[in-house]
Amino acid sequence: MDVILLERIERLGQMGDVVSVKPGYARNFLLPQQKALRATKDNMAYFESRRVELEAANLSQRSEAEDIAAKMEGLTLVLIRQAGESGQLYGSVSARDVAEAIDEAGFHIERNQVQMAHPIKILGIHEERVALHPEVVVEVTLNVASSEDAAADQASRGGSAAQLADREAAEADAKAEAEAKAEAAAAPIVAEPAAAEDDTDVEPAAEDEEAALEEGEEKSETTD
Repeated sequence: MDVILLERIERLGQMGDVVSVKPGYARNFLLPQQKALRATKDNMAYFESRRVELEAANLSQRSEAEDIAAKMEGLTLVLIRQAGESGQLYGSVSARDVAEAIDEAGFHIERNQVQMAHPIKILGIHEERVALHPEVVVEVTLNVASSEDAAADQASRGGSAAQLADREAAEADAKAEAEAKAEAAAAPIVAEPAAAEDDTDVEPAAEDEEAALEEGEEKSETTD
C-alpha cells in the first residue's frame, strides 16, 4: 500500500515522502496513529495544500523535543523489582513501567514513545531509547534492582552480578579468539614435501630389447 508520510518514520522516510508499506502496517499503525495518509490523488492535493503548515508545526515540535532531551540527558531511573537468586525478575519491566517512571521524574511521555525491543526480565543496568519526536531520540538508563542498596551497588559496579559475569565471559571469549588468530597468523607455513623422483633406470629396458634380438638371431641360425 502506498502512503504519504506526515512525519519522519525511522527506516522508512521523511515527511511528505510517498512510500510503499505492508497493508497491515498501514492499517494497524500508520493510519490510526495519524502518521500517514493513503496516497490517493485527493490526499496528495490535501497534503500539498497544508505542507507549509505541517512543516512549521513539525519544526516547533522538534525544537520543543530537543529542549526536553537536553534536560533528560543522563537521566537514570531506579526500578525496584523482586527477583530470584539468578537475577531473573518475577515478572518484567515493560514500556508502560518505563513511561510511568519517566513521568514520575517530571517528563510526561506516552507508552508508545518508549522504544523497547522486549521487556526487561533480569536485574541490572539497561539502556532504553525514548522518542520525544520522530527526529529526537534520547537514551535513559534503567537501574533495575531488588532494593535501593542493590541499585546503588549496581550503579557503582556498572551492572548486576549476572551482567558482570556475562561481560567477563564475553571478554574472555573475545581475548581467546584474538589470541588464536594471532597464533595462526604467526605460525610458519610448512611447504608440502616434493614428490619423490622415480629413480628407475630406463637402460634395462634397452638391454632386454637387445637380448631379445640376439635370441631371435640364434634361433634363426639354428633353423638354417
